[in-house]
Amino acid sequence: MPRIIAARRTAVVPHGGKFALLEPHNLARPVIEACLADAALDASDVGELILSNALGGGGNPARIAALAAGLPERVAGLSIDRQCAGGLDAILLAHALIDAGMREVVIAGGAESYSRRPLRSRTFADGRPPVPYDQARFTPWAERDPDMAKAADTLARTLDLTQDTQDAWAQRSHARARGHADKRQAEIVPIEGVTEDAFTRDLTDRHCQRAKTVTGSITAANMAVAADAAAFVVVVSDRVATHLQKGGMTLAQGVTLGATPDQPGLAPVPAIREVLRRQGLQPNDLQRAEIMEAFAVQALACVTNAQLEPDIVNPAGGALAQGHPVGASGAILAVKLFHALRIGDGPALAAIAAAGGLGTAALFEAVDPD
Repeated sequence: MPRIIAARRTAVVPHGGKFALLEPHNLARPVIEACLADAALDASDVGELILSNALGGGGNPARIAALAAGLPERVAGLSIDRQCAGGLDAILLAHALIDAGMREVVIAGGAESYSRRPLRSRTFADGRPPVPYDQARFTPWAERDPDMAKAADTLARTLDLTQDTQDAWAQRSHARARGHADKRQAEIVPIEGVTEDAFTRDLTDRHCQRAKTVTGSITAANMAVAADAAAFVVVVSDRVATHLQKGGMTLAQGVTLGATPDQPGLAPVPAIREVLRRQGLQPNDLQRAEIMEAFAVQALACVTNAQLEPDIVNPAGGALAQGHPVGASGAILAVKLFHALRIGDGPALAAIAAAGGLGTAALFEAVDPD
């Protein structure tokens, strides 16, 4: 069974902050180098790099990152775009490549620079001037392709989740993140002198009340700030793990499923149910769960509808307290689990929603060295 033997990330920095001048490959390079050092592997050992990037300008950012990190030129690099879910999906793909016997060492994760994202415009053949756009199209139907914040507000109204309830979850996320700041140092690779997540704060009732309204009950306090970051893991075959005498974390089960595009925040729920079903588990069998907090309502909806125990969800805080570097966010969930799981712990869940009505869920378990 493939094994994750190293996992690192940058700090998460809101757009326009200390990482504002860094391209995705600038964020990825030091994390890849740190992962290889942790795994006791050379760059020449790597067979593939799978990189999730949602907002870049194309051009195969995985290839660019591979070259920047000094990987062999034979490492082609595979870039994927499943928006928010891509970083976790990259890890599922790495396991599939190794399971199939096609590679023995794969680096997988994501890198995103919201600060350096290109400005996009739609062009017309009839001579009309280009029309700029910010959100890409995620369905063929405009009426079923909602703005993400508006979709979150619709979900809140559907589930009768008030702004106060959402704000309370956001405050919980910040408080938990502040309480675990010292434990994150093993995860984070310093870049530009940044050694901790920059957005985490003492989020008070007053802050929440004064937060800018985005739409309806969605405010700047209960939605994650767009951010810059990178996160990667090293996935190896059994043979390599045995040779290196490395423990770590195994992927017990993983799946990406589509759901209704109208309410993307609920999309992880069927994926969570499916991975639990495949493993013969119930929600109360889980030791820990890392659930993406693009919006507080999204996390609350997943906890309620998947019947997760709230206490085990995001025990060190989530994206509301850190930020949302779209293509890297799913990989950050896995990195956090890697550094938290211990031998003897029960299975742990990572789950994330993505635009277009997609949900990815994965179950991980800690393993001893062979």
